[in-house]
Amino acid sequence: MQTTENLLRQRSTGDVHIRMGQSGPRILREAGSAKCRLPPGSTEAILINTSGGLAGGDTVSIRGATEANARLTLTSQAAERVYRSIGPPAQVSVQLDVADDSILFWAPQETILFEGAALSRKLEVQLAGNATFLAVEAMVFGRLESGEHLEALSVRDDWRIFRDGRLIHAEAFAVGPDWTNSIASFADATAMATVLLVSPHCESRLDAVRRALGPQDGASAWNGKLVARLLARDGFTLRKSLIQVLHACVEPQDLPKCWTL
Repeated sequence: MQTTENLLRQRSTGDVHIRMGQSGPRILREAGSAKCRLPPGSTEAILINTSGGLAGGDTVSIRGATEANARLTLTSQAAERVYRSIGPPAQVSVQLDVADDSILFWAPQETILFEGAALSRKLEVQLAGNATFLAVEAMVFGRLESGEHLEALSVRDDWRIFRDGRLIHAEAFAVGPDWTNSIASFADATAMATVLLVSPHCESRLDAVRRALGPQDGASAWNGKLVARLLARDGFTLRKSLIQVLHACVEPQDLPKCWTL
């Protein structure tokens, strides 16, 4: 029988560090299973997990930053899959620094959680001055079209957003270890997403965002930030609504290409 210590020796680790300047990348480092591809002349960095998914004990660290008047979009090649854990949760840490008058979009594709998955994820963002920041995290619970119905799942997702050192947004989502669909939780939904836009002009986006939402979704804007929550029956339905919401947040700029294909 495998011990936890032996299990951790077999786990994957990955680290990406990217810093974007006004004229291009200043730092681009990668290690382990985490890779980053940045086409020449592009500000859209594509994160890749070469291990093919996350399992218990895996660790991933993403560090991203912009310099003044720069722009960076961090997205992912495909949906991330989190598989059954027989030990500790997979650990994902994201640390972002956004300089004054710069723009950073954190826009990975969906996270698909399988039966028995365990995930602990943290997002910490430091914004300076008039920096603009967009974050989207979408989760799909099980594979509805494959007939998978979750019974056990453990997920914790923590966000902390600071502006000039002052905490301006905090939230924590946790579910598990048992999974139960009810009116008090997800009802018949198996997919959800949170969108956060921090910008001096985000209130002007609110009407367009609300027009893109479904009847079970909601959005509010106050004190320089906009938050939208989405629920859907499945991942495909969620993605269709989410693309429209993201368009409303970023136009006239473009979404990452992987969100439009």
